[in-house]
Amino acid sequence: MKREVLKPGRFTRDKKSKEIHISELKVGMFVSRLDCDWLETPFMVQGFLVECLDDIDVISEFCEHVWVDAVTEKWVPPEEREASNYRPPQAVRYVNKLPAQDEHRKALKVYRESQGVAKNILEGVRLSGVVDSKQAKSTVNDCVNSILRNPDALLWMSKMRDRDEYTSEHSLNVCVLAIAFGRHLGMEEEALQKLGLCGLLHDVGKMRVKTEVLNKAGKLTDKEFTMIKAHTVHGRNLLMSTSGLPNIVVDVAYSHHEKVDGTGYPRKLKASGIADFARIIALVDAFDAMTAERCYSDAISSTDALKIIFKDRGSHFDERLALEFIKAIGLYPPGSIVELINGTVALVLATNYRYRHLPKIIQILDENKQPLKQKIINLVEADSGELDKGFLINRVVPDGTHGIRLKDFQDQGLRLNAAIG
Repeated sequence: MKREVLKPGRFTRDKKSKEIHISELKVGMFVSRLDCDWLETPFMVQGFLVECLDDIDVISEFCEHVWVDAVTEKWVPPEEREASNYRPPQAVRYVNKLPAQDEHRKALKVYRESQGVAKNILEGVRLSGVVDSKQAKSTVNDCVNSILRNPDALLWMSKMRDRDEYTSEHSLNVCVLAIAFGRHLGMEEEALQKLGLCGLLHDVGKMRVKTEVLNKAGKLTDKEFTMIKAHTVHGRNLLMSTSGLPNIVVDVAYSHHEKVDGTGYPRKLKASGIADFARIIALVDAFDAMTAERCYSDAISSTDALKIIFKDRGSHFDERLALEFIKAIGLYPPGSIVELINGTVALVLATNYRYRHLPKIIQILDENKQPLKQKIINLVEADSGELDKGFLINRVVPDGTHGIRLKDFQDQGLRLNAAIG
């Protein structure tokens, strides 16, 4: 019997096919025939490997029955593989349309309005069990537009935190970070819109968890942790009953705590059993949570958070996406509080994409940690010899260090463009 090798080192298949209902379709099967014309579907080729749950969702929109080729040799199933094969169909190369300082004027307004919307959406879920999909889409659209103009400004705003508003601000920050990461990956604008919705709504299920459990400062009991884990199921159920949302938003709410080694929850899915968007949100969710001060844990610096993600790549997180995320965030993401070699303290204003270790900063404290007149410094000048090497960054510190909280700058109405101008 003639056999065709599809992906060397993974499996071989023969020409014998079996007809099945789409409800029987699983990740790892090779679909060789549909019960409709291939030209009536979005599939690029006649015959393809089902690599994730998203593929099954798309197939079910066009078919009731499919034919799959029988696997004749033992192979490593995709759910056992650690790395994602995600690549945007046609990666888009984005160019910043505005300098960061100009986008700050728009981004501050976008972020403040989005904070209110995120809080309203979650409160609406808590009070009525209804998700306002129209508001959510509008807010995500504003965030996408800002990030396409220049991601640094809105990323800077996402560092402004209010401990008492953690859940709503976390949802918005995951939205912002996810869109920025998607831009880095070269996703098209439509995909960025969907990814942003996934980020904004990934934790809506927490509105069905008792507040005293959600905000408990001490160690959770086994029963309480089970209640927390149930937010993924609550989120899926809430979003399934909401009209106007892509199916992937439901899946991400349900799956963003799955881990590629199968130790996550609620279904203990492995690798390719986890949709690519869920893998992305898992990374972004963890990063934002680790760098935020919560009622039950202190914030850590972005550098330390990225070290943890690097350590857990291939076990908790998709390895390729983890490495891309580390590259996207960089050493000194906008909004980071940094100590310089000369002892002064500054905020990172914007990334220099050619020299990521030399961003633009705003100097705010002197070597004695006393306030000084705010001054914009481009650290590229230190590399060229125009600036003393003492102005180079020594380390990143968590929000709240030396009494500096980015939230205070927002409350004071700081306008960065005014400072720059």
